[in-house]
Amino acid sequence: MPSMGVSSNNLLKYQLKNLEKLPVKIWGDSNDASIHVAQSIALAIRQKQQEGEQIVLGLATGSSPIGVYKELVRMHKKEGLSFSNVITFNLDEYYPMDPKAQQSYVWFMHEYLFNDIDIPPENINIPDGTISMEEVEAYCEQYEKKIDLAGGIDIQLLGIGRTGHMGFNEPGSWQDSKTRLVRLDGITRRDAIKDFIKVEMVPYRAITMGIDSIMKARTVYMLVWGQHKAAILQKAVEGPVSSAVPSSFLQEHPNVKVVVDKAAAGELTRIKTPWLVGMCNWHDDLVGQAVIWLSQKVNKTILRLTDNDYNENNLSDLIIEHASSYDLNIEVHNRLQDSITGWPGGKPKVDDSRRPERATPAKKRVIIFSPHPDDDVISMGGTFLRLVDQGHEVHVAYQTSGNIAVHDHDALRFIEFMDEFGGERGLLSEAGGKLFRQAEKFLLNKKPTQMDSQEVRQIKGMVRRGEARAGARFCGLADKNIHFLDMPFYETGSTRKNPIGEKDVQVIKDLMAAIQPHQVYAAGDLADPHGTHRVCLNAIFEAFHQLKDEKWMGDCWLWLYRGAWHEWPIHEIEMAVPLSPMELYKKRKAIFMHQSQKDSPPFPGEDEREFWQRAEERNKATAAAYRGLGLSEYEAIEAFRRWKF
Repeated sequence: MPSMGVSSNNLLKYQLKNLEKLPVKIWGDSNDASIHVAQSIALAIRQKQQEGEQIVLGLATGSSPIGVYKELVRMHKKEGLSFSNVITFNLDEYYPMDPKAQQSYVWFMHEYLFNDIDIPPENINIPDGTISMEEVEAYCEQYEKKIDLAGGIDIQLLGIGRTGHMGFNEPGSWQDSKTRLVRLDGITRRDAIKDFIKVEMVPYRAITMGIDSIMKARTVYMLVWGQHKAAILQKAVEGPVSSAVPSSFLQEHPNVKVVVDKAAAGELTRIKTPWLVGMCNWHDDLVGQAVIWLSQKVNKTILRLTDNDYNENNLSDLIIEHASSYDLNIEVHNRLQDSITGWPGGKPKVDDSRRPERATPAKKRVIIFSPHPDDDVISMGGTFLRLVDQGHEVHVAYQTSGNIAVHDHDALRFIEFMDEFGGERGLLSEAGGKLFRQAEKFLLNKKPTQMDSQEVRQIKGMVRRGEARAGARFCGLADKNIHFLDMPFYETGSTRKNPIGEKDVQVIKDLMAAIQPHQVYAAGDLADPHGTHRVCLNAIFEAFHQLKDEKWMGDCWLWLYRGAWHEWPIHEIEMAVPLSPMELYKKRKAIFMHQSQKDSPPFPGEDEREFWQRAEERNKATAAAYRGLGLSEYEAIEAFRRWKF
């Protein structure tokens, strides 16, 4: 686990225990954490087997436990771990829900775990989303009794929702609640759009084990991954016990283990402001983090901070390590000022010792990796334009087709245009005409939540390709510098994707080897580890590792940008590219080329603003933050952090 900047002593442990009311273990990587939890569960299974007893597991769905299930399957296949003595009870299920539907938790559990292990089918218990409303109350009572008859839950796996829910116990759930039918919170339903395509298709209700049911488990593991869970994790761990944050009830459980990755821990006091917990091991990043925090807290520019400001805000020991607040302020101010550059590819013929990028070679080969066909212009469109305008050899590589993020009506409009224009004139080949006819027939008869056919996915991919070309051409690229990788992991036709494989990494390696770039830009999102952005980033990391011995790799730098939802914290920004009002306008025009994502894209996330609005307001907010710290004033700023491998 990476250092958090806090020294280890008994006083620190005492202070941390009083602050964090749940025991939290922070891992650098969610995969390592998942393996650890899976091994703990396997050990418990084997111990029960030695004693000739059964073990009862409470299981969760969603992205959080996928890594645990993957490791359990691996241990079953490679190490002979048997599940013959395991009884499982799942937390919840949508209501109503066909168990054969891909959105059902029955399908999820079989897809990720049950189909690949030797658990007896009769030992699997998942709430039934098909029973009539009149039967629900009695069914829920029987579900509770069945858990009790099995001896109670030995180990319960949990995630945490953005509302703080566990299972589907939404805010307002009472502490003594049992298994029951509940109404889903609006945020929970919006988060489920990724599985249901449209919010109106997401069920309004679910059957869930209650808080009391969960609290009876002998051991509870709460798994939390990603930056998007950081704020609610902090409330559950450090806040009061409250029905407003149902997961906070776990503070009263005798044996809880909260397992998180570094991104999810970002809002915990020991990570965000460790100087409020105890003595710190001050390093450059932490010094910058503290000074920026202080500047924003007391609403002064960095150069106006005084010794009293430091002393009155738990930062007196930081002053002790420096000659004075004056010297410290100048050091941090200059470091931030040096991160600002209008030359993202490096400024030729200048001293680059304090610049984020190298001056040579003056004209660099650059690859911009875009997980979806619009992330390039949304997240770094201004920098994209600058790199091209300043004469660098820029390539853009769209890692996935993005085909699931096209509305059916947009695909149908495309089909009808091709049929009317090409069909009547005999311009379509027999194969092309057949493709469009099959796709049109499917769309006109498509059922709600039905997965698209191969033909429809192909056409939706064409829609996104056309938009991506238009956006890249607007930024000044020739078609030969536009690459569509269509990474195989994405092409499932569903929002649930396959794990990355050798072919996914190989297409990245092949492109890098052909171009031999000096700069690579990639989406550095730290959200859901199973989300497309994170999976695409992991594939790039793996490609870098496999190519590390190539001679040209010694001169290849990887810069990470953030997606549409989050920006790098100021203290983590290593290159800040300012944008003028005109450059911001041109960036907006490039985003507008992605017409299928305008107004209301299929997967808007938790933010209802359009992508161009999110991007502009984020870039303006970054510029405002720099201005508030007393740095140069700009209309907007795009931010990057270098990954050193």
